[in-house]
Amino acid sequence: MIDHAERIRGHFRDSALLKQDAAQTMAAPIARAGALMTDCLFADGKILACGNGGSASDAQHFAAELVGRFERERPELPAISLATDTSLLTAVANDYAFEQVFAKQVRALGAKGDVLLAISTSGNSPNVVAAVVAAHEREMRVVALTGKGGGRIGELLAPEDVHLCVPHARTMRIQEVHLLTIHCLCDVIDATLLGDDE
Repeated sequence: MIDHAERIRGHFRDSALLKQDAAQTMAAPIARAGALMTDCLFADGKILACGNGGSASDAQHFAAELVGRFERERPELPAISLATDTSLLTAVANDYAFEQVFAKQVRALGAKGDVLLAISTSGNSPNVVAAVVAAHEREMRVVALTGKGGGRIGELLAPEDVHLCVPHARTMRIQEVHLLTIHCLCDVIDATLLGDDE
């Protein structure tokens, strides 16, 4: 008979160990990404976020934290999830290709100095890859949130971009660190805008 409780404890242990390990390699790049995003917002830019599946949820989560609030009251910040407009997503997927659902939005909404938060656990999602290419065309900077070595997205990044690659190969573990990373980014933005009072 399966001991589900022990299996669950194993998940908690694995997640905690990965987070401790990831902190060693990811803390400095996360700080750089947070500074890049804050500089963008100070310059009246905006942050666009995209991803598929669980990564789409992360993109929406990030945008909600900025437009609403994270932990402290502050002015609303301009962030848009590109994974939320079903009419637009299905029109582009139907009329062009699913690969273009984010890239077309980046070209329509992005401007020089804006930031794209590109989320893909594998780093190989074709529509997120296309969004990174479109962001570079618009002279935007990219913060890439990946895992599994970074894949194609890692290869496309420019020196001024920031790669936040979770050092793991299992999707669920990568997603757990992605959520923590998003919260860290929000905290860096708030601490810079509001001061570190905690």
